[in-house]
Amino acid sequence: MLKKYLTVAGESESEIVIQKSRFITYTKRTETEEEAQAFIQEIKKKHPSANHNCSAYMIGEHDLIQKANDDGEPSGTAGVPMLEVLKKQGLKDTTVVVTRYFGGIKLGGGGLIRAYGKSVTEGLKAAGIVERSLNRIMTSKMDYTWLGKVENEVRSSPYPLKEIHYLEDVAVETYVEEDDIDSFTAWMTELTNGQAVIEQGEMVYREQIVTE
Repeated sequence: MLKKYLTVAGESESEIVIQKSRFITYTKRTETEEEAQAFIQEIKKKHPSANHNCSAYMIGEHDLIQKANDDGEPSGTAGVPMLEVLKKQGLKDTTVVVTRYFGGIKLGGGGLIRAYGKSVTEGLKAAGIVERSLNRIMTSKMDYTWLGKVENEVRSSPYPLKEIHYLEDVAVETYVEEDDIDSFTAWMTELTNGQAVIEQGEMVYREQIVTE
């Protein structure tokens, strides 16, 4: 599992008009090629009368699955420039579909490349980009007398607070990156004078918005 990677925050739709042609961009996080293909087909069904529904996607930790489809546009003028935007922004598990309604004015090869590239760039802005970082959920159990101090310190620390469970003892859950587990444990032990019972939980991806 990758320690960190970038992907889109969610599903989005955006539109730009270039020389009277409408370019509508649909973006979605897809973690398998089946999901990517299903999304592309969904958009095609939504716009059966469009001149083109061009697509591109990047799937997998190491970008092993990369596909681009011009859907009738001149070869290399749509799908590839769309894919290049995904690569340039370092995105994984992302599918984009650009639906074009021709406006009567031909753009030429260079114009198409710029139009599809710009469409995806605008689409990604609409979707928002998140960084997913692999974290261990650390649970620190302690007497309630420590809660005020620990909560204040955690909220101002580099270890994001996940949740507080009010049980017989209070349990404070925090996100900690794998490389920081030892330093977190030492920090929490010192903070509570060794009174906290610190347990390692599951590994999860934590998301932080990079752009909106």
